Amino acid sequence: MSVFTPTRLLPLAALALSPLLGLLPASAQTAPTSLIVQVNKPGAPVSKNMYGLFFEDINFAADGGLYPERVKNKSFETDDHLIGWKALRGAAGLADYRVAGENPIGPTNNHFLRLSVATANPDAGFVNEGFRGMGLKQDAEYTFSIYLRRGAGSISALNVTLEEPGRSGPGPETPASGRTLAQTQITGLTSEWKKYSVVLKPSATAAHGRLKLTVAGTGTLDLDVVSLFPKDTWNQRENGLRPDLVQLLKDMKPGFLRFPGGCIVEGRTLAQRYQWKETIGDVAARKPLINRWNTEFISKFTPDYYQSFGLGFFEYFQLSEDIGAEPLPILNVGMACQFNSAELAPMSSAAKGPNAGTAAAVDEPTLETFIQDALDLIEFANGPASSPWGAKRVAMGHAAPFNMKMIGIGNEQWGPQYLARYEPFAKAVKAKYPAMQIVSSAGPAPDGALFDTATKQLREWKAEYIDEHYYASPEWFRKNVARYDNYPTNGAKIFAGEYAAQTVGIASPDNKNSWDAAISEAAFMTGLERNADKVSMASYAPMLAHVDAWQWTPNMIWFDNLRTYGTPNYYVQKLYATNKGTTMLPVQRAANAANGTDNLFASAVADDASGDIVVKLVNYSATARPVALSLPGVKKLGKTGKATVLASPDLNAVNSLDQPQHLAPQESTFKVASSNVSYTLAPYSLTVLRIPGKR
Repeated sequence: MSVFTPTRLLPLAALALSPLLGLLPASAQTAPTSLIVQVNKPGAPVSKNMYGLFFEDINFAADGGLYPERVKNKSFETDDHLIGWKALRGAAGLADYRVAGENPIGPTNNHFLRLSVATANPDAGFVNEGFRGMGLKQDAEYTFSIYLRRGAGSISALNVTLEEPGRSGPGPETPASGRTLAQTQITGLTSEWKKYSVVLKPSATAAHGRLKLTVAGTGTLDLDVVSLFPKDTWNQRENGLRPDLVQLLKDMKPGFLRFPGGCIVEGRTLAQRYQWKETIGDVAARKPLINRWNTEFISKFTPDYYQSFGLGFFEYFQLSEDIGAEPLPILNVGMACQFNSAELAPMSSAAKGPNAGTAAAVDEPTLETFIQDALDLIEFANGPASSPWGAKRVAMGHAAPFNMKMIGIGNEQWGPQYLARYEPFAKAVKAKYPAMQIVSSAGPAPDGALFDTATKQLREWKAEYIDEHYYASPEWFRKNVARYDNYPTNGAKIFAGEYAAQTVGIASPDNKNSWDAAISEAAFMTGLERNADKVSMASYAPMLAHVDAWQWTPNMIWFDNLRTYGTPNYYVQKLYATNKGTTMLPVQRAANAANGTDNLFASAVADDASGDIVVKLVNYSATARPVALSLPGVKKLGKTGKATVLASPDLNAVNSLDQPQHLAPQESTFKVASSNVSYTLAPYSLTVLRIPGKR
């Protein structure tokens, strides 16, 4: 399988002289398809937030991915308190964790691991497996930190080792069977909790390393908040993010970042919902929560999948700022996931029922709880230092407001239960923050009675954005390119909040990020761009996936513990986002043929900032296709245009960790002699032409 190079996409005049002509089928030499890009009849402005990012902590996207903490379950606060930890052979004298009651570190961190050693043993201790191993780079620096408290006995030190596990022969793994990558010893232990830190530098690279902690001496030693964090983070922050993943996101120049999901916003039950207030402040005090995706799919059963919240709402806002994207937080509307328990919060305290006087009922959240959380979040993001929640942001190191302009009420909810909660929720937000833009949900399907009812009601309530989701076959995306052609131009704008072509079936573990899926999405996106007066935001979903720990496929970006790559779908999204322009330009076919006729899809924009006319062309055909572009009304034409091409004759082509650029955009230039531009599109290609010329 080969990628078409820039030489495969040439102006017709050059093609006539090209030796490649003999390689092209006869149909490629027929009369070109005429396209009129109506520079003289500009359409609606293109939203500056048109193409953005959808983040959800699925597929180990946060812990084990974007958030680069290497230790799994560092504070022993998961339901099974030793998830990620395993006693070494030779540690038979060790007790397991102890529960709060013996002076834990704090009220939200009330479990710790107590090691009791009866007989001195150099291998008395525990190992942490990390997130499908620990990615460790040769000569990179990692900060190891831990809280320790010595009990009775003569324990003098804690030995800290980074190693690459292995086997020295048949039988069970032994402590000696691995390769030591870095080692140090922590001394000066006291009878009170104390934090210790040291920098480790591995002597070799390992994709599946681990952390080993062993005790020198006999007695008891308490351990808590065990961390191994790389110094190489985005912007070199102490609690920063994985730089290679952030770079891929920033390179897209996204208009917005939607977070934290997704179904994890709701939780299987309301008790397991995402609560943003639990994700800010001291990282060591953030209490982990089960991830809603951990056992959702039998085919990818991951009961060890928790959210540590090291990546919390403050970090999401910070990431948005770093990559130049508008933050778009999505908040729970008082509903647990309707695919799971569908639990509902009472509309008010008076609606709690006969058990209203019990302690459990007092703790039960009502709709007012969720509304207040939203109001407090807006204050946290935008409030002054003198406000209670603004002060918390300032205390975390961000004095300036994050200038949040949008907020989502509910994720993918549907039915009368959602609408009944959305209305008072939206009114309360608007009453206090009238300028705040609200994103509302049309449910999980792009059509049907529930979708129609929600859309009608939300438009009557003058909703600003309606969030539509569609996961479907590649063919669906090509056939629905005209989806928004007949939507109303006034009132609510559309947020295509989650979409991706599914090559096998929705939620199938066998879906692939194939070129067929990506080029079909590219075709569909011409329909989004042509309807810039109706569609204001769009984002592919999901965004990130660990190759050894995913629950859902396909995904836009894949990674392991050391490497990462963008899929063909990523490059489609990037090409649209980095060429979104400022004003939509209508594109007309001969005889007013519909967009997508003969599998040729097109859209165009003017980019006033660069002075370019930008034309996007998708050729979903096995043959090369000549096109003739007419640009009536264009002014000050330059002499040289730029073509960026994503193409492959193989619709099953994919990228991988070993071949990350197997299918990637290629650039070339072409001559511009007049306002009539001829060009030949490669088979199965997305082509972005930038033609220098003002309107």
